[in-house]
Formats: sequence, structure tokens, C-alpha cells
Amino acid sequence: MTPFLRIIGLAAILICFCGVLAAQVLPLAIADEDLPQLDSGVEFHTFLHAKGGVPPYVWSLADGDLPDGLTLTRDGFLSGRPSRPGTFMFILKVEDSAVPVHSITKQYQAEVAAPLLLEWLESPKVHDDRIEGTAQVSNGSKEAFDLTVVIVAVADNGRATAIGYQHFELKAGSTNVRIPFGSALPYGGYVVHADAIAEIPKRNAILRQRLQTPQPLVIAQVP
Repeated sequence: MTPFLRIIGLAAILICFCGVLAAQVLPLAIADEDLPQLDSGVEFHTFLHAKGGVPPYVWSLADGDLPDGLTLTRDGFLSGRPSRPGTFMFILKVEDSAVPVHSITKQYQAEVAAPLLLEWLESPKVHDDRIEGTAQVSNGSKEAFDLTVVIVAVADNGRATAIGYQHFELKAGSTNVRIPFGSALPYGGYVVHADAIAEIPKRNAILRQRLQTPQPLVIAQVP
């Protein structure tokens, strides 16, 4: 066989081999994976996955908005600390490295829960020389909290007086756990703050919630 024919034969084999490889490339697709439930104030991170096409892939936001506090990198790393609860719908796009480029989109739904909820059950009120009320807390997550609740009355001069305190384990799924508070105070105006701080050791996370009376509560001076 002459050198020329040998070259032609090798070229034909190479063309056939490339054709087989091209035929074996699977269509670009996004893995059928739903996002897990996210918790407001708790760090979250996950890698999104694509398959087929020609790697590497490039991810981007095609439509809608990610939950507040989350970001998406080009390599599909979704991470951050969601800052508010709610339901978020958005569409992501992934492109491969083929020439020409192939792309595909997928709609995602992210549910951001409020794991720690602090509410007034009985709003702070003045009774004679006392300010009294009841707060309540709920744990909407699947993990127990090491919970501290502090209620303070802040006077017009800035002095803060504790009128309620509790520290306990708030079990997963607990709802409307009552925290009564109250104390006698000197006459004057007071803004009442209630702060709940929940530690989640397994996640190395801390959640915070605060309530505040919209205007000062006044204890009148007795003649």
C-alpha cells in the first residue's frame, strides 16, 4: 500500500471514530432534583447538577429572583443565608461547552420556612405601676433549639430593666409556647423589647427575632 493510500485510510478511520463519539454524546439535561426546604436565617448550600452535552457547564439565572440572601455561581453552587420566609419561583439556565453551545432551562421552587417565630400573645400593657404581657415562641424546624428569651423595658433616659427571662430547649415542631413577663417599674415612659435567640448546635447557627412596642408605655406618677 502506498503512503498516500495509507494516509487516506487513517483519515477515514478517524472520521468514523469522531462520528461514533458525536453519536454517543447525550442530550444536555438538568438533573431531576428538587431543592430541600430552606430555613430563614440558616446557612444553606448545594451543588446543582447537569448531565449530557459537553462539560464543563455554565449556570445562570434566566428568570425570576432567587430567595433573598442566596447567590448562584457559574459552576452551579447555590448558597447563602435566606433572609426572609416565603415561596420563591425562578428559572435557571445551564449551557454546555459544545460548538455551537447547547442550553436548557428548568423552573425551581424554593420554600423558605420561618424556623423561629416570636409573637405577642398579650401585648405589653400598664397595670398600675407594672408592665405586663405574654410572648409566645414556635419552632417550625425539624431540630431542637437552645432558646433564650429576654424582655426588657427601656426608659426614656435609655436605662433598660429586665422584666422577663427564660432559657430552655424548644423542641422541634413546638408551637405557641407561652412566656409571661412583668415587673413593677418607676413612673415614666418605657419601650418594651422582646428578643429571642435560638442556637442550633448541629448547624452551628444562631437565629434571632425581636418584637418592640410601637410607642412608649407610660406609668403615671402617683400623687
